[in-house]
Amino acid sequence: MTNSQLTLVQIDNYGPWTVTPEPRREMDLQTLQSRLFADLAQFVGSRDGYVFFTRFDNMVAITNGLDAADHALLQETIGNRYPVTISLSIGIDASPVEALETATAGLQRAGSAQDGDRREVLAGEFLSESDRTQGDVQIAHFDVNDATGKYTDRLNEFDSFIRIEQGYAALMRYLREEYGALSFFVGGDNIISICPAMDADDYREAIDHVEAEAGVELKVGVGAARTPHEAGMDAKHALERCRHDGTIVELSHPVGDIEIATD
Repeated sequence: MTNSQLTLVQIDNYGPWTVTPEPRREMDLQTLQSRLFADLAQFVGSRDGYVFFTRFDNMVAITNGLDAADHALLQETIGNRYPVTISLSIGIDASPVEALETATAGLQRAGSAQDGDRREVLAGEFLSESDRTQGDVQIAHFDVNDATGKYTDRLNEFDSFIRIEQGYAALMRYLREEYGALSFFVGGDNIISICPAMDADDYREAIDHVEAEAGVELKVGVGAARTPHEAGMDAKHALERCRHDGTIVELSHPVGDIEIATD
């Protein structure tokens, strides 16, 4: 059984700030967003978590292993370095989407994202050390089969981007609706999903669905561990086995009832 700790990161009062006292230059805003994401990724990543940018003014992190002090330090660090502040809310559940629902509700109760009086909220509960296990986090790392040969070296960049995004959208919807998993595009032709306890057949069905709906062929490596970093590295090694052996699903070193795929 998985036990995901999800943190919702939300920039406080960002919409009004971008047009006060007058609309700000778009590239200045893009620069701020990208630098903020980079700093969040470095901070959370150095503590073995993962951060995903979603809409940039809202970001989602899987933070198993980070406690209240880590989150408060993150807020202080951002507040000292940026003209905006961030609010954080945490949820815990075996289902990643339910954990995110809990985290979202925590911030919504504290006030609107455009509430000028809401600043640096830190809400929610943290996974206690005694409740943590070696299988809390299941990470799936998806990759498009021969994206370079099929798209990058044959199509212009925008059409390649459309094809990859269509595959991502199909996978994102399917895994969220069928399993409560959360999937994030991470560049190139790679997608990382935070998943509940899923088996090899579940992943094969997801891959078949994406191929049928979007015409995009995927493979996936899956890891399960105590922290996102450990699970993610296991997933990367499993994905390398897919590439080496020509398989489409590989589950990396068994935890609990997880078995290594042999096909």
